Formats: sequence, C-alpha cells, structure tokens
Amino acid sequence: MNLQLFPKIDLHYHLDGSVSPVTLIEIALQENIQLPTMNVDKLREYVQVEEECRNLAEYLTKFEISKKCMQSPRALKQVAYKAIEDVSKQNVRYIEVRFAPYLHTEQGLRIDEVVSNVLSGLKEGENDFATMARAILICMRNDSVEKNIEIIEVAAKFLDKGVVGVDLAGDEANFPPDLNKDAFNLAKKYNIPITIHAGEAAGSENIYDAVVNLGAKRIGHGIRLKEDPHLVELIKEKKITLELCPTSNVQTKAVDSWESHPIKYYFDKGILVTVNTDNTTVSNTNITNEYRILVERYGFILDELKEITFNSLNAAFINNNDKQKLKKILEKEYKIIGL
Repeated sequence: MNLQLFPKIDLHYHLDGSVSPVTLIEIALQENIQLPTMNVDKLREYVQVEEECRNLAEYLTKFEISKKCMQSPRALKQVAYKAIEDVSKQNVRYIEVRFAPYLHTEQGLRIDEVVSNVLSGLKEGENDFATMARAILICMRNDSVEKNIEIIEVAAKFLDKGVVGVDLAGDEANFPPDLNKDAFNLAKKYNIPITIHAGEAAGSENIYDAVVNLGAKRIGHGIRLKEDPHLVELIKEKKITLELCPTSNVQTKAVDSWESHPIKYYFDKGILVTVNTDNTTVSNTNITNEYRILVERYGFILDELKEITFNSLNAAFINNNDKQKLKKILEKEYKIIGL
C-alpha cells in the first residue's frame, strides 16, 4: 500500500533539525541574515548530512544555520507553523515537537518568549492542518543545572498550554544523566512527563540512570539497551517506551550499520518501540520514509506498523481526552485502509 496514507505519530522530532532550506532562505531575506548561499540546492549541503556521515559530531554541525535563523519571534512562529504543514503531508496525526529554548536567546529573547512563540506557530499549524501538535522543552546536558531548572520552571508554566513534557539532550558521553538530577526531581514535583536521550552516544548505564534516577517514562533512542539483559527486562517491566529513529541512528553511528539496528530485536522482545524522524532536514527523511524502512529493511508487516503507531499513541504525553480523540481518528483511518 501507499505508506504515505498510513496514519502516523512522531514523538521524537527536533524543530531546529527540521527546517527546510526554503524556509531558511525566506527567514534570511526577511531578517537580513547572511547565509553561505541563497541557492536552495547548495544550502542543502550545509544543513543536511551526506549519505556517509562520519559521527555524531559531524551530524551536529548541520544545526548551525537553523539556529542562526531561529532567533526572532516571527522566525520561531514561522518554523513551528511550517513544521506542522510539512508533517501533515505525511499523514501525521499527532506530533511532539522538541526544542531547547536557550538556543534561541542569542538576540535577547527570554526563554518564556521563545516558548510562547513556538507554541503560537504550532497552534496555528494545528488549526490549519489535520495534525495535533504539542511541545517538549529540552534541557541541554552542557548547560548549568540552574539553567535547566529554569527550563523546568517554564515548562511548568506552559504545561497543558501546549507544552507536554521535558527532555535532556546534548553530549551524553561527557554529561551523564545524574548531573541533572535536581532539575528532573523538580519536573517530577510538577508532574511534568519526562523523556531523556540515552543509550545513543553512551552505554546502557545511562538508560538505567534516566529511568531509575531521573524518572524518564520514555527514552530517546535507547540503542545500547541490549548491552544489559537485566535492563532489558526492567524496561519491559516498567513499560518504558523507546523513541527509535532508524535513519538518524545509522547516520550518527549510534549503530554500525542498517543490519545492526536493534528495532526488530526490541519489538520481538516485547519492548514498547516507536519509530520517529529525529531531524527531517538534517537526516533528509520523513516519517513515511522511516515506516518504509521498517517494511523494506526489517520485514515489519502493516499490522506491526499499526501496533507501533498505537505504542506511540499510548506513550504520548497528552491528556486522556486528547488520546481518546486521536484513538478514534486512527481507528477510523485504519479501518478505511483495511487494518
């Protein structure tokens, strides 16, 4: 079948890694920002990894231009709105868009202003397209605990007003989760749902710390989980959901090759896996492509893709009323396509 018609959910989508070259050029013209080139195809070389990306460090260099272009209220709204327009074309019915507010304060915006403008763009996109959109605020590992506590406070302020959770991202190898225990204890106090990048650029012990010490209900990537069989059982027992992003995982060398990606292994083990895009522009992908990869490379059948989508629905950080609405939409669409 045409997988583009398949209703989907994306729980792991970075806003700054998903800005198209066309949008970047539009913002640069509006705000007099100097780009290396104003040619769409040539700009793509600066914001998208090659087929052979050497490592995570090389991958992260592709975010510099989008960060430069996401420093004003207008640009933040525009990028958020375009994100929902783009994913709606892939029949994404729900998306959680994540971003690190402090990365967008270089021209003097306060972090609550950054958040409110992104939320405004997401809301406009949701109103215009058939995609429900919410936000996750990212604490950066290399930032001070004080800064990350401030992110948690702002997340609490906007909780249920568009923000649905918080995340910890950045240099996993050099900044283990425990360094931010105080910030995430505060998140737990405010009942803010937590997802944490772990087991992508460092070992399974970071997954353990994220779940046991920081209270993560979901793990971003979690590739290295299989290193610890006892942890595999703990993740199953606690019903922790993995946010896997196959294309990105191969590009960043979180896995050595397509063949060594553990998504099918985890799925067959009964772990709650989801499939996501991570960064649509940097990785040159979309959610339809990620679903296609599951079918063509790993032998997933359509009923299993449906199960993965419902894993995403069950793990989504939205309230029960919104989940029930989404469930009805998904079930109706699956029925139409014979699933």
